[in-house]
Amino acid sequence: MIKIQKEDFNSDEEIHNIKKLHSNIGAVTSFIGYVRDNNNDKNVQSINLEVYEEMAYKQLKRIINKAYSKWKLIDCLIIHRYGELTVNSKIVLVTCFSEHRKDSFDSCNYIMDYLKKDAPFWKNEFYKNQNEWLSNSN
Repeated sequence: MIKIQKEDFNSDEEIHNIKKLHSNIGAVTSFIGYVRDNNNDKNVQSINLEVYEEMAYKQLKRIINKAYSKWKLIDCLIIHRYGELTVNSKIVLVTCFSEHRKDSFDSCNYIMDYLKKDAPFWKNEFYKNQNEWLSNSN
């Protein structure tokens, strides 16, 4: 499942909603990314994430399909927020569900690596008296 949204999310609730659909889930691995108060030795006030939604859905679906082909996944959830986010706000949730932990861990890491490097989201970071567009990285 892919959700691209401005609204905050409750990770426990999101995971529970998928977990109750599948009684064979034995492992759940999640990554939650937050807005930090410091980046590149600068005090971050907030960020603004922009997204090309149609392209993002297509690319996230493609990366989930690649994960399904590499690991034995039961389900996968990506929630990525956009818009203005303040320090300590959740940005992203990636959760992979499988029977065994290795599939869950490896696929979650694979998807997060993709999101950090190649997903069509653009981050404008705001500091006290300036802002800066950041390039995607690892």
